[in-house]
Amino acid sequence: MDKQYDVIVLGGGSMGSAAAYYLAREQKKVMVIDQFSIPNQRGSHHGHTRMFRLGNGNGGQYVPLGKESLRLWKELEEVSGKTLYNKAGALTVGHQQSTFVKEAVKSSISNDLVYEEVDAKTIMERWPGIQIPDDYYGCFDPESGFLFSEECIETYKQEAIKLGAEVIENQPILKMEMKEDCVTLYTAEGQYHALKLVVTAGAWLPKLLPSMNLPIQPVRKTIGWFEPVVDSLYSEDFPCFIFDTDTIGHYYGFPDFDGGGVKLGRMDLGSDCDPDKLGQEFGAYAEDEGDIRNFLEHFLPGAAGNLVKGAVSMFSMTPDEDFIIDLHPEYKNVCLAGGFSGHGFKFASVVGKILADLSIDGRTEYDISFLGLNRFSALEEVK
Repeated sequence: MDKQYDVIVLGGGSMGSAAAYYLAREQKKVMVIDQFSIPNQRGSHHGHTRMFRLGNGNGGQYVPLGKESLRLWKELEEVSGKTLYNKAGALTVGHQQSTFVKEAVKSSISNDLVYEEVDAKTIMERWPGIQIPDDYYGCFDPESGFLFSEECIETYKQEAIKLGAEVIENQPILKMEMKEDCVTLYTAEGQYHALKLVVTAGAWLPKLLPSMNLPIQPVRKTIGWFEPVVDSLYSEDFPCFIFDTDTIGHYYGFPDFDGGGVKLGRMDLGSDCDPDKLGQEFGAYAEDEGDIRNFLEHFLPGAAGNLVKGAVSMFSMTPDEDFIIDLHPEYKNVCLAGGFSGHGFKFASVVGKILADLSIDGRTEYDISFLGLNRFSALEEVK
């Protein structure tokens, strides 16, 4: 097998499938190749839902990208006829000194978003399933909610195929050759050639591009679904939530919207891992359930019922927890995206569009200046 494409997308997860769709929409001959099935249980996208926030505690520079990503997600719903987004609202809660909550409020104000700053009393009255100290406060974003992550990827994949994209699954890359005017990928099934290459391989990005020494560290993370002990307390009108506590860490979660339980994960901590050797079993460590149950008992006590199920995934962390989206420093026909540090999925739509732009034109109209590789060389100089 020896085929020629305009663009090959290496990695068919959230960003890769989106990139393939936007490339195919521009009538490019595009192929997506992944070492696993698409979607799969090995990436950072599995677990059925991913939060979408407009007011952003990770920094106001993300808000314009968030606005555009929401527009593109809604556009994909219209094109496909599928429901991909649930506007449940999102509540960011924390202690008085929380920079995360402060940034959520600040980014909402500076970007003219609809938001509400709420004190502890108001939070507990409006959502009685929440128990917080009297000096906590929050930022409520009514336009936010959650995406059905695996359905989103499957939809981008199928819509790309409809436009002529070829998708190859369960074929690991054995070797990759990059030149200024072409790229060749080798698998056990054959070799594939393209003028351009997009690499969106998640936790495997550093392994595929070892010469770049990308500062991306895969981290093992766990999520659990818990059966509420009080009916309807966490389902009807209950929002997605992020808690930045001053005692037991930083957590995120989702309402029990489908009877499957309250979904909860921890943003901070986690253990460094090799993506090829990741322990997939939830419960391998006592803290897998212990940490998140401890949070529920303190802050959402009515949700601290039986564990329905647990899962293991990975975050691909950068030193500053900002993404990497850039052209390869040596080969301008290669672009890459990774290091999404646990808050990237909601941007998959716009990142896919950006990667298509970079592949076609070598530039994009979106402001990604803060996501370039050059920021890491600046950090090295400081050291």
